[in-house]
Amino acid sequence: MAERVNVRVTVLADNTVGTRGLLAEHGLAFWVEVGDRRLLFDTGQGLVLAANASALGIDLRTLDTVVLSHGHYDHTGGLATVLGQASGRVTVHAHPDALLPKFARDQASARAIGIPAPSLAALSGSRRRLLLSREAVEVAPGVRMTGEIPRRHLDEPTTEAFCLDPDGHHADPLLDDQALFMATGQGTVVLLGCAHAGVINTLDHIAELTGGAPLCAVLGGLHLRAASPARLAWALAALQRFSIVTLCPMHCTGMAATAALWAAFPGHCVPGAVGTTWTF
Repeated sequence: MAERVNVRVTVLADNTVGTRGLLAEHGLAFWVEVGDRRLLFDTGQGLVLAANASALGIDLRTLDTVVLSHGHYDHTGGLATVLGQASGRVTVHAHPDALLPKFARDQASARAIGIPAPSLAALSGSRRRLLLSREAVEVAPGVRMTGEIPRRHLDEPTTEAFCLDPDGHHADPLLDDQALFMATGQGTVVLLGCAHAGVINTLDHIAELTGGAPLCAVLGGLHLRAASPARLAWALAALQRFSIVTLCPMHCTGMAATAALWAAFPGHCVPGAVGTTWTF
């Protein structure tokens, strides 16, 4: 049985903000406090992270661990900022493919969406410990990253034109997509970056890793903004079997999908924005 811990989670970056004195951006970053450990799950674009942390009384100098959900700029752009502010040695966990060049292509051109150059440069140095793994890894007591997520459900395809080259010849399967999950006395708490692997694929994988422990909370990006009506309906039905107590759709979930989730899970969906804090 996994060690059960008390966890405090604070949103430092998201697309929305609902409190005076804080800032929003297209990105996601969670500050996680477990005992004497201080973790960041993703770092947003880096445009608002430091200002929001200061406004919320969070000292980025105490950071000891960073977990990257995947290698896109809106989750890794703040690395240079946070690694520069940390006072001690920081361990950074990621899938090896997170470091690959990444692009998004439309009909006319492609744009780079991978880890920005300053963030890549910040990963080097004697005070950085970069650990790359395709497997599930414990990053702090009671806190694990999923590792590579099996793509079991054909109903959860990657619909965007993500690629590994600027010409768009090599599709990016986004095998680096991961989630963070924590064993608490209330059940498993799941943090999603973008769920590019599919939210149902992700939750099924976590169920296997935890022996089917009940889900207390699922917070973060569900990446349903481009989902067809059929895919969205399938996801809503599949989510029902997890009996999630608290569901907070954020970042890349999309307005239509967020509205559908609130309608499908009355009393369970909660708002999440920069400055929101949960304690488990």
